[in-house]
Amino acid sequence: MTVIGFHASQEQIAPSQLLRDVQLAESAGFDAAMSSDHFFPWSERQGHSGFTFSWLGAALASTSFPIGSVCAPGQRYHPAVVAQATATLGELFPGRYWVALGAGQAMNEHITGEKWVGQEDRRRRLEESADIIRRLHNGEWISGHQGLVEVDDAYLYDRPEQPVPLYGTCITPESAQRAAKWAEGIITLNQPGGAHHEVLAAYREAGGQGAVMLQIHLSWAETQQQAQEIAHDQWRTNIFGPPLDQDMPTPAHFDAAAEDVSMETVLEAVWTSSSAQQHTEWIAEAADAGFDHIYLHHVGQDQKPWLETAGEHILPVLKSA
Repeated sequence: MTVIGFHASQEQIAPSQLLRDVQLAESAGFDAAMSSDHFFPWSERQGHSGFTFSWLGAALASTSFPIGSVCAPGQRYHPAVVAQATATLGELFPGRYWVALGAGQAMNEHITGEKWVGQEDRRRRLEESADIIRRLHNGEWISGHQGLVEVDDAYLYDRPEQPVPLYGTCITPESAQRAAKWAEGIITLNQPGGAHHEVLAAYREAGGQGAVMLQIHLSWAETQQQAQEIAHDQWRTNIFGPPLDQDMPTPAHFDAAAEDVSMETVLEAVWTSSSAQQHTEWIAEAADAGFDHIYLHHVGQDQKPWLETAGEHILPVLKSA
């Protein structure tokens, strides 16, 4: 059965409210949750950026379902620190936490003052960091490692009995093919024209094992106009591909770039409808396509009406099917 989860958007909602939201998601019938990890929001209109690892401790302690998160090791986070943070969550909450590792974006990573390197170096740094994290999770002492990151005398004294799963975050077929070499699964997101299906296929064809997860950006409201207005207001800064989405450094840059983004463009990226039945059909199609986990991200900042609608009209239909 496909796992249907709730996406907790740190860049859109204050940590205290998002904690209440994830608790409501569990009571509404969601099977799991996942969290983003941002230093900056995508837009000044979103206006939040809670520290994900702090939030995860509270969220996992106050719920009982699995919660994973994305993370970009290598610049803002040293991989040894990521290894320690994720191992601690795994030890505290056995079998309930996973992390999806990505190459990062300038908006979150440039704050260290280090140079924002090119795409190939970022991908190599991600792969190197994933190897370091896995070795530390497995109880290895790492000393004298020199590469795109450096490690000197690192060892984790507290680790879960079963290492935390390390997934890859993949937007393109090429990144999925590379992730197949090291990841225990991947997560991607819905893209215009169904490009997420190509990502799934590339990962499997390259020998990728484990779960393939899909994060769906959607907008629901009581009327179609309200659903569209929410999508355009909150998500028009998120429709850019590389290099813009990778290299712009601040929310102000994203807001400026999105000034003339049309509603039509946003609706290609955000599945928008006032019909619970329509959302149910879209989600069911994604499950039928082979995605093992599906995380639903209503792009509005008020999650309660959406969670109540999903719990009453969408999740029961999906689970009965």
